[in-house]
Amino acid sequence: MKSDKPKCHCGVFGIFGIKEPALYTYYGLHALQHRGQEASGIITACKTDNEKVKFNSHKGIGLVSEVFSNSKVFEENLCGFSAIGHNRYSTTGASDSQKNIQPFTVNYRMGNLAIAHNGNLTNADKIRKELIDDGAIFQTTSDTEVIPHLIARSKLDNQIDQALEALRKVEGAYSIVILTNDKLIAARDPNGFRPLALGKINGSFVIASETCAFDINKIEYIRDVEPGELLVIDHNTKSLEDIKSFRINENPIHKKHCVFEFIYFSRPDSRIFGSNVDKMRRKLGKVLASYHPVTPDNPDEKVIVISVPDSSNTVAIGYQNQLQKMGIPSKHEIGLIRSHYIGRTFILPGQGKREVGVRIKFNTVKGVLEDKKVVLIDDSIVRGTTSRQLVHLLKEAGARSIHLRISSPPILYPCFYGMDFPSKDELIANRFNGDLDEMRKYLGVESLNYMTQDQLLEAMVDHTPDDFCTACFSGKYPVAVNTNFEKSVYEI
Repeated sequence: MKSDKPKCHCGVFGIFGIKEPALYTYYGLHALQHRGQEASGIITACKTDNEKVKFNSHKGIGLVSEVFSNSKVFEENLCGFSAIGHNRYSTTGASDSQKNIQPFTVNYRMGNLAIAHNGNLTNADKIRKELIDDGAIFQTTSDTEVIPHLIARSKLDNQIDQALEALRKVEGAYSIVILTNDKLIAARDPNGFRPLALGKINGSFVIASETCAFDINKIEYIRDVEPGELLVIDHNTKSLEDIKSFRINENPIHKKHCVFEFIYFSRPDSRIFGSNVDKMRRKLGKVLASYHPVTPDNPDEKVIVISVPDSSNTVAIGYQNQLQKMGIPSKHEIGLIRSHYIGRTFILPGQGKREVGVRIKFNTVKGVLEDKKVVLIDDSIVRGTTSRQLVHLLKEAGARSIHLRISSPPILYPCFYGMDFPSKDELIANRFNGDLDEMRKYLGVESLNYMTQDQLLEAMVDHTPDDFCTACFSGKYPVAVNTNFEKSVYEI
């Protein structure tokens, strides 16, 4: 069963100067599981008996708990004083997915180096060709691999300068952690497409894609890594003031945060881009209700507001609260129950009945839905197949009418900065040329409304509209891309 939601390709975690760094990384990756469920990996730096540093690695296909199911991995292999980790979604076939599992490691004239990356480099194909023409041999099909190649081929004699030189050559989206023999480097692209945060625990410093990876480890959130910033943490880093900060380039910063991080990707308990995700989603619901309310059919009833779990849960709360403020009789209910126990490799024998996949994932609460006017809140519609089947389930459960409200604009264009959408032809809004009435008929609902782009940006409190990338809605790409193809050639 194809996913009917966009995928964020990965989550990263890094920690330096602490005992059992792999355990902190393991729990951090577990908290970041939503950012990548295909594969996971951890690299640690460990001192040998002769005081040299070696890198230890454990990677595999599957969820974090599956890849690291044997506790002996931590005791016998992943020792050390620092670690980085990565969760990933794959976009190519399983045949070569093993070699693409990050973090990637290299050994070059300056020692060991490992890298984990969240994002997508838009000029990776050009750089890759130049490197291959110059004799480089690539081990993976990942765009990430161009960065360690650029570092290893640098003529500079300082690893920080080498990293800065490499990052000044790449374009697109990157939130990365780099581990060397004696330091942890974190960097974020000048537009700040993807989140990256700095934390602290017992005098040691931590980097993660989202702050939920801090909470599970009782790590204190300090601040975000700024767009266009490179941070260096080493053995001399005892306080926040000791962290070295460098600018990747001297150009003015033009923030272009991925707005889908607030809409869908990030966990509601995380803080990203300087704001709490839960707060932003509740605001999305309030703005959605202000512009697209649903009223009861008669004065003796209330409209029932339900969400498609889980990312839309707090949006639905905000929506219903705003209806109440507007004097519209309404009630927030749990009308759909989602199963969280479907394995990533779940197979549907005889997929002639595709709706079976939705029935396995969702079940209805009939007592909530019977003979009710239902407002169904969802964060986005991609292909529309799941939405259509969910509507069918709700009507089977006795819902009198269903009014679908979407807390984002229609998705019309592919993403080149680290999200995985299906091809343009598969996007429902593109197939129907944005015709809401035709989409409504296809989905089988009584009414359908999306947020407009202006309404979406109105909900982004604490930010200005120019802070966000909205290319998947508008087709306006803040960093030049080759739009002649639907997806990046390289896996993320």
